Amino acid sequence: MRIVCVVAVLIAANLINNWLVRGPVAYVLTCVAATAVLVLIARWDGLTRADLGLDAAGVRRGLRWAPVLAGVVLVGFLLLLAFPAGREALRDARAADLSAGQLLWAVLVRVPLGTVLLEETAFRGVLWAMIRRRRGTAWATAASSLLFGLWHLLPSRGLGSANAAVGTAFGSGPAGVTATVAVAVVAMVAAGVVLCELRRRSGSLLAPAALHWAINGFGYALAWAVPRWWPPA
Repeated sequence: MRIVCVVAVLIAANLINNWLVRGPVAYVLTCVAATAVLVLIARWDGLTRADLGLDAAGVRRGLRWAPVLAGVVLVGFLLLLAFPAGREALRDARAADLSAGQLLWAVLVRVPLGTVLLEETAFRGVLWAMIRRRRGTAWATAASSLLFGLWHLLPSRGLGSANAAVGTAFGSGPAGVTATVAVAVVAMVAAGVVLCELRRRSGSLLAPAALHWAINGFGYALAWAVPRWWPPA
């Protein structure tokens, strides 16, 4: 019953963010509110801060992992910039059209306090801990990763139009959109497995949160920078 409540909250938040909410502030408020409800459900289920990877020891471990993970992601992105194909893959209209102020909002507020806060609390925190206690680690990782992939069904619909490389690879028609969404969901399931394993190995929710922020935050920043520093020929 409590796991069903968590899934219901996530469905509601997903629909609100993708169909009803307009504006970056409303998006963040929706994510924060949904996160608060998930924490209340976790307390109702009897989960402790240690179960969620947020006890004092978990926080300390996560703070040790965070700079290493962020550094690895940054190096990976910089290597992409060294190649024309990598720069093309980073071109994304969702970031390219932002002003400098909007970019800072996205990297410092929207991503950490919206996307990362809700998704990590939900999928590597509450859901993972609830399922792990009932069915074990393998089930927790599989189920939460599958749901993490499905979470991206709606937001991935416009990926082909926002990212030229994706649009070129899959096309812009209905079949292309379907293929783009399918690949995005599978990729997010795989990403969910990696993040769950990082959660397990680190013993901290901060470790997957740091990796998640680094990928999204640096991704926004570089997608904003590429068309300005390397304009299309």
